[in-house]
Amino acid sequence: MSESIADVIEAGGAELRYAGRLLGEAGETGWDRLLDWLVDEYFRVETTGWENVPVDGPAILVANHSGAWGLDAFILFKVITRNLQRTLHIPAAPLMFRFPVIGSYARKSGAIPLDPTLGMEHLTAGELVGVFPEGITGLEKPFRERYRLRPFSPGFAVTAVQSGAPVVPVSIVGAEEAYPKLGEIPALARLFRLPYFPLTPLFPLPSKWLITVGEPIPAPPRAASFAARSAAARLLCAASQDAVQALVDTERGRRETPFW
Repeated sequence: MSESIADVIEAGGAELRYAGRLLGEAGETGWDRLLDWLVDEYFRVETTGWENVPVDGPAILVANHSGAWGLDAFILFKVITRNLQRTLHIPAAPLMFRFPVIGSYARKSGAIPLDPTLGMEHLTAGELVGVFPEGITGLEKPFRERYRLRPFSPGFAVTAVQSGAPVVPVSIVGAEEAYPKLGEIPALARLFRLPYFPLTPLFPLPSKWLITVGEPIPAPPRAASFAARSAAARLLCAASQDAVQALVDTERGRRETPFW
């Protein structure tokens, strides 16, 4: 009996899905290799302070967020997995997972949907969580205000108090020059349904990157009352921002030139 039209359509759809998976996997491999090249050759990333990250057990890595497109999250993930052989779970906004290739790459690499718990289940399992408490406001700031941290959202500090995980401050210097934000294009932001569309180079500039890990800040003992826990979280949030800003200021002074 000859194949029906429905059978032919189904077979063709299966072949298209298979081809799509192959193309997606090829794209993810290409993105991973591009990140390797950016870390080693283009940005010449120097990393220091890895001894401050626990070799096992939970910790919340708290970093500054900068550069118009947020490339710093991918670079931090790459150097963490290389140096520590540990997965870094980074809570990401739904927007990240909408992008082809890099969205699926992020999900497979350990990125998790952004929610109020900020990876509590991973901390409970003894894993690492990385957060950028400035959020998108860190990316939106103009180049003239580079490396001036925006106020931290305290969600990570609440999670630290609840879980008992230490907070590890991380400074990333170089992303501001790689993708300087020179302005915005509102029409493109509306077209692509983005929070904003920056006016910035299409390909990152060859800036020199320094990633530095500071000394852990222990989480305070979990108080019995909600008011006391809230106060402890606010203090931890402020201390974490001060620690990250101090690292950023120090590392900027250590860098001989922003570019090659």
